Amino acid sequence: MLDLRRREFITLLGGAAAAWPLAARAQQPAVPVIGFLSSTSPQSYGPMVAAFRKGLSEAGYAEGRNVTIEYRWALDQNDRLPALAADLVRRRVAVIAATTAPAALSAKAVTTTIPIVFEMSSDPVELGLVASLNRPGGNATGLTQLNVELAPKRLELLHELVPVASTIALLVNPSNPVVAERNTKDLQAAASTYGLHASTERDFDTVFATLVQLRGGGLVIGSDAFFANRRKQLGDLTARHLVPAIHANRDFAAAGGLMSYGTDLADAYRLVGVYAGRILNGEQAADLPVQRSTKVELVMNMKTAKTLGLTVPIPLLGRADEVIE
Repeated sequence: MLDLRRREFITLLGGAAAAWPLAARAQQPAVPVIGFLSSTSPQSYGPMVAAFRKGLSEAGYAEGRNVTIEYRWALDQNDRLPALAADLVRRRVAVIAATTAPAALSAKAVTTTIPIVFEMSSDPVELGLVASLNRPGGNATGLTQLNVELAPKRLELLHELVPVASTIALLVNPSNPVVAERNTKDLQAAASTYGLHASTERDFDTVFATLVQLRGGGLVIGSDAFFANRRKQLGDLTARHLVPAIHANRDFAAAGGLMSYGTDLADAYRLVGVYAGRILNGEQAADLPVQRSTKVELVMNMKTAKTLGLTVPIPLLGRADEVIE
């Protein structure tokens, strides 16, 4: 009888010991998941994603080690964003990093509880995303950069370089009306401009054919993720068609465009990563003030200027942060 009880005790003890590792694993916290929602495509946004990961690392998180990132790309079709945002909510992500205003608005429309960290060039107060910049008050906070506000300055810089131009065109994306309307309003207030629309790559042929017909003296490319994602393609097109043009992103000038003037997007995405990490560490979106990325750079492509027969004024050249020979 004693031997039987002893065998029963050993059997029970062995079963409990086998269960302990499972119980211990069940009590371990799950790896948090961040939803990365963008209106663009991943092909040319590698540097921005890398900058986002860098910001996360500054807050103590590394993708694949102690955090998972679920990427959702709208591929320049903003009407896909609501469904992509809803999918992230169903996935029960811990934070949504929403890059661009359409992405942030789509995320805000489907959740009032999951924290949202946005990156945009529009005013988040005006869009109803936050109560104020200093005290957002809800489930959203993030970073605004200056690229929309800088549109009149781009027009001024282009006019300084091409003072004889009587017609300046503005390229906007009608599928992003928040930014398109602001760009159009600001530039029409600054000067007489002609509006050109493009929301797909197929529209570019029409845009440049129209520029030729108008004998346009220059082109200001609007602040939009669609154009940012195609900055190199637009640089090549403006160089091929001999159009003096200005863009917000440095890669445009590096690809043969005349010049660029705008916010450092990589720095903006890094700051979004920092905020996402801080929220994972327990801070509340409502208490994190909206940041402003104020790092701006002017880049001139002197080779393109010479091809266009333009003489760059010495004062303008002196203000350039980078000159591409």
